[in-house]
Amino acid sequence: MTLNKNILKFDPEKTTSKTIEFIRKFVDDVNASGVVLGLSGGVDSSLTAALCSQALGKENVLGILMPMAFTPYDDTADALELAEKLGIRTEIVNIDDICEAFIKILKISSDDIKLRIPLANIRARIRMVILYFYANANNYLVVGTGDRSEALIGYFTKYGDGGADFFPIRHLYKTQVRELAIYLGIPAKMALKPSSPQLYPGHKLTDEVPLDYDKLDVLLAGLFDYRLPTEKVSEMTGINHSIVNAVLGRHNNTEHKRRYPPMIENFNY
Repeated sequence: MTLNKNILKFDPEKTTSKTIEFIRKFVDDVNASGVVLGLSGGVDSSLTAALCSQALGKENVLGILMPMAFTPYDDTADALELAEKLGIRTEIVNIDDICEAFIKILKISSDDIKLRIPLANIRARIRMVILYFYANANNYLVVGTGDRSEALIGYFTKYGDGGADFFPIRHLYKTQVRELAIYLGIPAKMALKPSSPQLYPGHKLTDEVPLDYDKLDVLLAGLFDYRLPTEKVSEMTGINHSIVNAVLGRHNNTEHKRRYPPMIENFNY
């Protein structure tokens, strides 16, 4: 076996069919009327919206755009373009004033570098609250748009973009998400757009993870699909062992994000 991008090959037609079936069954099982999701103009939300519209019908999918002042114009334009292409409804909710209210009430400074991540998490959680408002108001479910790559390294905000009712594409690595998006006709400018959560100005993957997804996904597959030791993954991918260890460490340190909050079970009074 060789650890390279070939280990990530999959059948796009079969994957699309199974994912659509999963979405349709989950929504039907809980008697929901439709779904709502955040649209960012990126590949994950674009693919998720496309799959949901195929599974449920475009009239049963609502996309919410939640930009801030530093959100790139092209991202908002791409999200609106995709919504028009799919024929789904949209709402635009600018969250600048909501974030500023938190900053004012907490008596903190948005310029404090030590608070960059806590403030980024507040923004993600504000978006989650807005999505659940629309879900509750319409008997909808909130669709999570995260993928397997992000889940494994904990690259999401707990009770932010990690807060959803179900995750239709969490079984797919980012590189597979991009491939499936192209297969389903999502424009390349969205399908191949570099990962950029935009939770603070200029926010990008490499701020936190020292690898792009083309290498990271192979590394993750070696660790978690093939259960190989870090030394072997390093040897087979050519990625420095310290980086492989750092990725595994990130996975271990974010395990709490992927688990239901612990509690004492079977307690006898």
